[in-house]
This record gives sequence, C-alpha cells and structure tokens, in this order.
Amino acid sequence: MSTTVDTVISADGTALAFERRGTGPAVLLVGGAFMTRSASGELAGLLAEHFTVVTYDRRGRGDSGDAPEYEVRREIEDIDALIEGPCGGSAMLFGMSSGAVLALEATARGSAVTRLALYEPPFITDDSRPPLPADYVAHLTELVAREAYGDAAAYFMTAAIALPEEVVAGMRQAPFWADMEAVARTLPYDGSIMGDTMSGRPLPLERWASVTVPVLVGSGDAGAPHMETGARELAGAGDNFTLRIFEGEEHTIAPEALAPVLAGFFAGEPTA
Repeated sequence: MSTTVDTVISADGTALAFERRGTGPAVLLVGGAFMTRSASGELAGLLAEHFTVVTYDRRGRGDSGDAPEYEVRREIEDIDALIEGPCGGSAMLFGMSSGAVLALEATARGSAVTRLALYEPPFITDDSRPPLPADYVAHLTELVAREAYGDAAAYFMTAAIALPEEVVAGMRQAPFWADMEAVARTLPYDGSIMGDTMSGRPLPLERWASVTVPVLVGSGDAGAPHMETGARELAGAGDNFTLRIFEGEEHTIAPEALAPVLAGFFAGEPTA
C-alpha cells in the first residue's frame, strides 16, 4: 500500500507534514500529547484498507513547523488546512486523548467534519484522582521557555498522568525518553486545549452543543477510572453521541481492537 509524505500550509503560514495512504472517504487522525504522525501508523494502515487516511505532525512536532505564539485556534486552522487539502474538502476525524478534545473543538467551531470518533479525552470530572494544578499550563510554559524539556515531560507525567515520581525517574533513563523530550515543548499546547476540563468539575457540555454530526466516544474499562467517567459524561451531550466501552483496554489501546470499530462507525454502520 502506497504512502505519500507531503506538506500543507496552514492559515498562519505554518507548514504541516502529513502522510496519506489508502483510497476512499477521507479520515484524519489527530494525535494527543507526545504523538507524532508515526505513532498512528499501525492504526492508519488498518483503516487504509477502507479509507483514505491522513496522519500528520501537529505544529511544533516532528517535521511540522510552528509559530512564535500559540493559540488553540491555530491548531483548528491546521485541521481545516488538512481537510481542505489532502482530505479533499471534508473528512471524518478520529482524535486520541487531548487530540480528541482538539478534534471535538474543531467540529464545534465549524470544521468540515462529517463524523467524529474520540478515544479517552482525558477529562477529570470526578474525585477519583487529583485535578490538575491551577498553574499547570503556566508551569509547563515556564519549563519550556528555559528549554528544560526533560523536566517538562516529567512534570506532565506526574501532574497530568499522575504517575509516581519514582516511576518517572526510571523512565528518564529509558531510550524512549529522548523522543519524549523532542516534542515536550508542545505540552503546553495540549494543556491549553484541555482548558478547565481537568479540574474535577462537570464538563461544560454547552461548549459543544453545535456538534450535530454523529459522534462516537470510546473508553477502555481497564485504565484509570476518571477516563471512563469523562467519556460517559461526554457521551451524554446529545442524541448524536454514542458511547463505546472497549473491554480490557487502557489509554493506550491496541490498534487491532480500535480499527474495526472505527471502520464500522465511519462506514455508517450501527454502533453496538
């Protein structure tokens, strides 16, 4: 199966690197924190049996460019540029983790999205774990400004993921840590996208009232409890929202478990 690598220019002039594979209706994959387009490669390959699948490096990551100042609306403009360009004018979106919230925001703000699938938007709406500190994004931004990328990644893992400090200390010695540091400068972007939805308070469902396309909200039942709680709360936003629980899956879901469900949803099949 052929894969092409190219760039598209966003509204502010930022060049975004993307890959396109397969044929058929367009599906755009939107990654979460730390994810570059390669992280979605296996899932994209499975979906490309039925669809034209576009993966991309979000701004500031991988082979994509960036701008001096960050705004969430710029990432929505990035999605619009990808939809207009390699996706051909409209697309179905799949968003993972904070990328799910970005995809949801883009759809709510009028991007040309025909179907929307989300997996574990990392909302914190209950007391099963501590909320993020009020200065979370500000502290991340300060660490990045000092180019303390390792510390920024570690702060994300302890504050946002709630991993113990000793676990994160061990991760810093692992070979994959360099890859995490390479994209850690974009962690404040994900924090800005999440806004106040990791505060332990109910979701502002009215924010997404303009989303009228079919929406599939997925969560695993074997991971952190707040993930499923947040997914269930979001799935109650309207009759066009459907919840799907994946048995035995956690936040990092197996592509072979996810792909058939996404393929059926994107093909318009009833969701069990």
